[in-house]
Order: sequence, then structure tokens, then C-alpha cells
Amino acid sequence: MELDILKAFNDYFDDAKAAMLNAASEADLEQARIEFLGQKKGKLRNLQALVGKAPKEEKPLVGKKFNEVRTEVTALLEARQQELSTASSSDAVSDFDPTLPGHPPTIGNLHPITKTITQFREIMGRFGFTVVEGPEIEDERHNFDALNIPNDHPARDPLDNFYVATAKATAGGPILLRSQTSTVQIRTMEQVKPPVRIVSLGRVYRPDTMDATHSCMFHQMEGLMVDTDVTMAQLKTVLSLFARSFLGPDVEIRFRPSFFPFTEPSVEVDMKWGDSWMEIGGAGMVDPNVFKAVGYDPDKVSGFAFGLGIERFCMKNYEVDDIRRFYENDVRFLNQF
Repeated sequence: MELDILKAFNDYFDDAKAAMLNAASEADLEQARIEFLGQKKGKLRNLQALVGKAPKEEKPLVGKKFNEVRTEVTALLEARQQELSTASSSDAVSDFDPTLPGHPPTIGNLHPITKTITQFREIMGRFGFTVVEGPEIEDERHNFDALNIPNDHPARDPLDNFYVATAKATAGGPILLRSQTSTVQIRTMEQVKPPVRIVSLGRVYRPDTMDATHSCMFHQMEGLMVDTDVTMAQLKTVLSLFARSFLGPDVEIRFRPSFFPFTEPSVEVDMKWGDSWMEIGGAGMVDPNVFKAVGYDPDKVSGFAFGLGIERFCMKNYEVDDIRRFYENDVRFLNQF
């Protein structure tokens, strides 16, 4: 092999070794890799050109030497890469101070409606009421008939309810998304003899026009108390104490005469909202026809029932002025709770 070619190989190896060993960082080492092993303009291409210029009889020997030098320089590069990577990891570990406070993970919050429902359950539990549940998809008996709502009543209008047309054939009659949680009191009284003291909390559905205080899906708390001597005074006491327990002692509550097919007498329940009043539910003494529908004797028992809008209590409690905020899934809004 010619001395010039051999010297070129040795110089290349020495220069590459020095550059890689002197690289103080991974960025410096990358520059050395490009300079000595780069495919486009690295010095390795110059050595490759020497192989082509070697005499024919020496080309095998020169080619072998070229491969050996390239392999050795590549090995040097990989070894130095490992050293710098290990050193970088060691520095990262050494910079860690176990005495400093960590970064706590971000944890989500309960939805304000969920928080309100939990508080409702707790308060009514302290009043001696048991929480029960019922289906959200109902038949007309539990949603209307047993609640003394006649066939010609406007509340049964298909335009005022979400009927499930595809379920009618298999169910043997009209099926709808329940429009009130009063359906649960019927199901409970069908299975339990007096005395009864229950509340049911859950979603109800009505095709109302969406605005600041109305939604087509919202939550209600239905309450029912049945015994031998239940009075209207007890109903007003329970609702007043509940409102004060949840909203504070300064909340203003009023009762207005009203009419519901399933209670007699009936009242609307309002609370003070700024300079005006906002309806939060309806209540009254259970109508005798409702007792008859579930097999109770109205001459022996009496009872009261009430239904409260959970969203409106939640709005008052958190000072939210629009019910739609609860369902927009805006994290900026929900993070406030």
C-alpha cells in the first residue's frame, strides 16, 4: 500500500478520535459525526475517493483498510455517545433535590350539580327520609295514570313529552322519558305499606324552550311522606327547614296556592332571587285518587309530596345566573367549583 494512502487513513483516524474524545456535549459530538462520518460532505468521502485512486493490484488491500478505519471510528462514536448520555443522566439525578415539594397531579372536581345532589341527600337523610331510585324511561301508568292525570290533560300532550316510539311495540303501550320524579313515589307505594318517608333524586325530561332558567333535561328531588296524621303544616316546615339548611338562614321562601292533579291542596314554592321571585318546585297533600291507585286507604292515611328543581337551588347557591352554564362543559366555568 502506498505510504500516502496509509498516512491519510492514519491521520483520518487520529483526527476523528481526537474530535470525538474532546466533544464536551452531545451537540459537539454530533458535529464531529457529521465532519468525519457524514454521507454528503464528511471526510469519509475523501477516504473513499482514495480507494478509487489506488493501483488496481492494491485496491483490495486499500478497500479493506478503509472498512477497518470506518468501523473503528464508528465504534468510537458509539462509545462516546454512551458516555455523554450516561453523564447527562447522572447530572439530572444529581440535580434532583428530594427535600423540595413535588408537583401534585391535576385532579378533576365534582360537577356542581353532583355536589348539590350529594348535599340534598345528606340533608334529607338528617330529616329521616330514605333515598330511593326509579327508571328514567317510564310507562304512562306511572308517569300519568296513577298520578291522577287524565287522558285529556295538557301534560300528556306528545308535544310536551319525549315519547320513545320504537319502544311502544315491545312494551305494549306508550313509553316516554319520565317528565317528573313523582313516578318513583308511585313505584314505592306499590311495594311498601305506610308509613313512607322517601326522596328520589334524578333526571327528568321535558321539551321546554332553553333559556336562563329552563332546560329540556334537568334534575328534580321528589319527596313523599305518608302516615296517619300528616298535615300541610308539616310539609311547609320540611320545605322551609330544607331551604334554610341548604341556602342559609336568610333565604326567603314563599308558598302560593296552585293546582296539580296529584295533590290537593297544592302550592308553588318560590325563593327570593334578587328583586324578584323564582319558582323552585311544587308541593301539596297527596290526592286521595293517588292513594287509591296504589292500594292505600285515603280514609286511614294522609301524606304530602313535593318536587324541587335541583338546578335552581344550585344556581342560587353558587350565584349562577344561567342554567345553561352547567351543561356547556366549559372547563373555565367548572373549575370555579
